[in-house]
Amino acid sequence: TVLAVEDKIEYGAYVGLDVHKDTIAIAVAESGRGEPLYEGEIANNPYKVFKLVERLYKRYGGQVLLWCYEAGPCGYVLYHQLMELGEECHVVAPSKTPRKPGDRIKTDRRDALILARQLRSGDLTAVWVPDSEQEAMRDLTRTRDDFKAQEHKARQQLNAF
Repeated sequence: TVLAVEDKIEYGAYVGLDVHKDTIAIAVAESGRGEPLYEGEIANNPYKVFKLVERLYKRYGGQVLLWCYEAGPCGYVLYHQLMELGEECHVVAPSKTPRKPGDRIKTDRRDALILARQLRSGDLTAVWVPDSEQEAMRDLTRTRDDFKAQEHKARQQLNAF
């Protein structure tokens, strides 16, 4: 199920994250019309994410912040971590992220800035995020499917003799 990010709540700031295995690029768009600011990169680990949340919480006087990042190979670990810290987070569909025609230059900084800006304007489409139990069931199903495919391939090889 896809949900449009159309919140009526006014957030203190909108945080766009470009997430990779080892790093997270951060950009913040404050309420209003100002340009988003690039905050830099942090290591992709729970302690650094906690410190980032703490730093932004203090900067915005405890106002509610809205976070987002694009769905990808890093999964939903960051989403669950932010939610556990009491933050509101959306995982957005990369295929539904509006892009300008001919805009092919992709950098972590630029992607984070674009996400922050589009999150503030409500132009992003959030995807459904499975809870940890549903995610475990999906992993189990995928693992079973992988083993069945390996079994099928092995049978074909044996029958070829």
